[in-house]
Amino acid sequence: MAGKAKCHLLVQVKQNQPGLLRTLENIADTQCPLGHHETVDQGKRLRFERRTAEVFDVACRLQDSEWAELVIHAVRMKRSTLIRRAKDGAWERREETAFYVCTGPISAEKAAEAIRSHWGVENKNHYVRDVSLMEDACRIRCNPGIFARARSFALNILRLNGESNIADALWKNALDFNRPLAYRYK
Repeated sequence: MAGKAKCHLLVQVKQNQPGLLRTLENIADTQCPLGHHETVDQGKRLRFERRTAEVFDVACRLQDSEWAELVIHAVRMKRSTLIRRAKDGAWERREETAFYVCTGPISAEKAAEAIRSHWGVENKNHYVRDVSLMEDACRIRCNPGIFARARSFALNILRLNGESNIADALWKNALDFNRPLAYRYK
């Protein structure tokens, strides 16, 4: 599908593809990267994060596998995070390495940008649905898709009307029923 649309996919490889994941780990450990991009963020609440993206050519190493026609480049994303614990003020380090495959050529900078922007979707959509709209706590078993669509509809209306803090908007709307009636629905 992606090829017909003339676009490329960048997909994370997880434990459900153990053979491919081991191959990518081996490639990254034995081959020099084609490109390298590093970013450092000093976030809020005393959190520092360093992300390093490295791109590898994997076409020659996947020739005899089912992935040969699909994967051109692989990306190794290393994240090193320092978080200051509020309890005792000590710094805690977290290390994480993730692998991605891409169906076309990609630079390390572009890969880092794409991977980072994915978390914007996670934070703005999935987290809001899970926490503010309590989707994970929902116990509806008959036609749950209808209620998922209703939550999507409500979230879209709130966003359309400029609400950025969904939990706060839901609280204010519960206190004043005239607020949601004043929303635009177009």
